[in-house]
Amino acid sequence: MGTITINVKNDVEKEFRKVVSAVHGTRKGSLGEAITEAMQKWMYEKKQEKIAEEALALLEQGFKFGKRLYKDRSELYER
Repeated sequence: MGTITINVKNDVEKEFRKVVSAVHGTRKGSLGEAITEAMQKWMYEKKQEKIAEEALALLEQGFKFGKRLYKDRSELYER
């Protein structure tokens, strides 16, 4: 378990503590649980954004299927 010291605005801290106490309660460690949950969600969202950007970049490159070696379907089958 790591320790991180951060500075946040007072109004953000007060609101966060209110929400944490409503959701997780006021027991020991509830603030840490909420911070951990928020950090995990943030990391997941950033990873998904990166995946989406990479997928869009691939789509913009386009797909090359090669050229068609026949003029119409009848050339595909010998009858």
